[in-house]
Order: sequence, then structure tokens, then C-alpha cells
Amino acid sequence: MKKVPNPEAVINAAIIKPGSRIYTAGNAATPQQLLSTLASDEQIRQVELVGVLLLGDIDALFSAAACRRITHRIIFNGPASREATNQGRAKYQLLHLSEIPRQVRQTLKPNVALVSVSGPDNGGNYSLGTTVEAVLAAVETVKHEGGVVIAERNARMPFVLGCTIPGEVIDYLVDTDYPLPVSPVKPPDEAARRIGRMIAEHFVTDGATLQYGIGQVPEAVTDAILAKGVKDLGIHTELFADAMQRLVEAGAVTNRHTFTHANFAMSSIFLSGAPEGYDWLDYNSSVQSRPCDFTNNILNIARQPRMVAINGAIGVDLHGNIWADSLQARKIYSGVGGQADFLRGAALSQGGVPIIALKATTANGTSKIVDKCPAGITTTAIAADQVVIVTEYGAFDPRGLAFSERAVAIAHLAEPQTRSQLLKEIYDSPEWHHPAEALKDGVPKGVIPFEAI
Repeated sequence: MKKVPNPEAVINAAIIKPGSRIYTAGNAATPQQLLSTLASDEQIRQVELVGVLLLGDIDALFSAAACRRITHRIIFNGPASREATNQGRAKYQLLHLSEIPRQVRQTLKPNVALVSVSGPDNGGNYSLGTTVEAVLAAVETVKHEGGVVIAERNARMPFVLGCTIPGEVIDYLVDTDYPLPVSPVKPPDEAARRIGRMIAEHFVTDGATLQYGIGQVPEAVTDAILAKGVKDLGIHTELFADAMQRLVEAGAVTNRHTFTHANFAMSSIFLSGAPEGYDWLDYNSSVQSRPCDFTNNILNIARQPRMVAINGAIGVDLHGNIWADSLQARKIYSGVGGQADFLRGAALSQGGVPIIALKATTANGTSKIVDKCPAGITTTAIAADQVVIVTEYGAFDPRGLAFSERAVAIAHLAEPQTRSQLLKEIYDSPEWHHPAEALKDGVPKGVIPFEAI
């Protein structure tokens, strides 16, 4: 390992040669100073950059000028990359999170890795900090390809236990000190609280294993779980955020029933709403990191007892198609991520429940429950996936229901005016088989109305 005084000493055309394929850490572990130098050095040309949700002060990386020198392969869009991706300056790489490490090893084969680290510990090992996902696979592949591993050691990066790399695999190390990206969450509104109460009341029991992310609904689910007094929970997730930290601190999480029988929660990515959340992670033995081909492996998820996977979506149609990465066919908002991994793994878990939780309307009042999904849009779950859907109006369980019964039920998850319009379309259409038979005493088959709590 060679320690260098600044990023310019190692991010330059002598080391990052034309034809290089770079894999960079993302999320809160985005090596911002390394990437900013990459964006500003006009001598670095004809290189590719692969990453998952790059956060922080990196807007210059996706400028028109930088995109002429750097070919971006975006696996998960964020605020910095969204415009470039949707204006054709960057490529969108569709991958399940579970698949990324294998693609890195077998197909993408980077020869440069830009990583964030913390450490070393007493054994001379460095933590990959708040983001593992496919970073470990990238480091291993780069070394196998005879490439170069460049690490940014941020003084504020926590030493997250679990995945570490020995110091000798790092070729260059540069010290930095700047705040990690945070993702603050607004307090849950009434719609989110109703969704949280539905999920906790009907689907989260003692000994369940949980997966969910960040946002108002996860916060509301946590509030409802704590109010219910659920105990002996396990956490096996792709993203660990403040909501799950609260569960750990409250003593609701023991992980004693998870298939690993470990006494710590497992995640591949850690993201907090405030710097104090990262401080809490530092050498904290109640949480550990793992690569996303472990956390998101469908077979590992299926082995968890009573796996409750809670994910969000942009929209749902009457068939049960779900989309979460796109606003239109070619307008990419985020990415496929690990939604399908956890929905399908949870469906195979003994007593598990795959859940899509979403508010019935957008902030401007547009319904997220629609007749048909937008033409050409990518779906993160298809109609055949047996996914429970929850809005503030109720929960829908598709298991055992026919096509027309599902349509009537999903329509009842919409806000009242949209619900009436959708039901009229269903009842007026000759294609649905006796849809009115789906109703019994005014409640559709498979639906638990919110009022039933």
C-alpha cells in the first residue's frame, strides 16, 4: 500500500488509462473526492465507470463535459445521475442487486476499484464502511485482473463489522475528512401511519425476520411494531437505516431465530438520516455487513423464518404488475435494486410475506393504482408474483384469487374517486369473468380494509 497526499496523486491519466473500467462504491460510501478528481481531470478519457446509487457532492461527474470522457453504467439512479441517464448521457444497467457481484466477476470485470474504507483494525484489516454491495467482488476482480485498488479513508467513515479487506490489497490510500451523505426522512403522515399499522397488525409477529428500507412508511412500520410490542425479531436486509436502528435500541431485535443463529442484524448497505447514525455503527457488534449476493440471495432469504419483506413502488395496475424504477418506459427514476430478490425470497420463506407498501396517490394527488401499467415500462414484480399490496385503504392478499377477483380487490386499494372509476371500467368490460362475484358483504375477496383494525 502506498499512501498518497491527495487524490490528484493517484487519479490521473498515468494510472487511469484509456480503456479502464472502474467500479466505484456508492451510497454513503461514495468516494466523493476521488470521483470529483476523476470528473475534473480532462486528461482521463475513454474510461467506463460502474456504480450503484452514487451520493454526495459529485454533480460534476455527470456534466455533459465529463460524460464525453467517461461512459457511465448506472445500476441504480440517484439525484446526481438521474438527468444524465434520462438524457442519454449515461447508460442504465438493469440488474437485480443479488446479481451484481456475479456480473462484476464474470462480465463487467473492472480493472480499477475506487472504494471507501475505515481502519485499520488491530489485524491490519480495513472495513468497507457503510457500503459493501458488490465492492468486495470488485476488489477481488481488480486484483485478479492485475488492476489497481484506490481507497479513500474518510475520518468520518464508521468501521462497520463484517466485510473487511487486508491492507495489502489496497494499492493507494488517500486520507480525507468530510461529512457522509445523509438521507433525512420526514415524520410519517397519516397515510403512512395507516399503512404501518396495517402491516404490523396483520403481518409482523414474534420471531419474524424483517427487510425494509428508508422513508415514511418504514418509520411508520417501526412505530407500529414498537407499539404492538413484537419481540425476538431478526433483521436480514439490503439496506439498514434509522428505522431499524430504533428497533435494535428498543430491544425488539435478537436475531435468535434467523437461519444463521447470529446475534447481529445483517445488511449490505447502511444509510442514516444524520451523522449520529453513522457514529452508532462504528464497531457496533449488533450489526454486520455482507455482500449483496449474500443478503439478497433468494435462497438465503427463503431460509429466514417468517420473512417479512416490505418494499415501495411507483405504481400498481389491476393485474398486479408493480413498477418501482421507472416513471415512464424510458424515464428511469431509481433502479431495479433488490426488490424482486426479497419479494420472491419472502414468498418462499416458511410463514413469510412479500409486501409492497405505497400510498394510494402521489403528492399531487395522482393515483398510483391504475388500470394498466404504462406501455413499455419495466416491472419489478409481475402479476404472477404473489405479493401482498398495502395502501392506507387496506391490504390485499392475492393468494388463491383469480384474475378478476384480484382486479376488484386492487381497485379497492385506490382513493375513493379513483376506486369508483376503476370498478366501473372492470364491471363494464366483457373481459373480466363475473367480477361482481368478488364482492361479499361489500368487501372484496382477499382485502382487509383499514377499518378492520
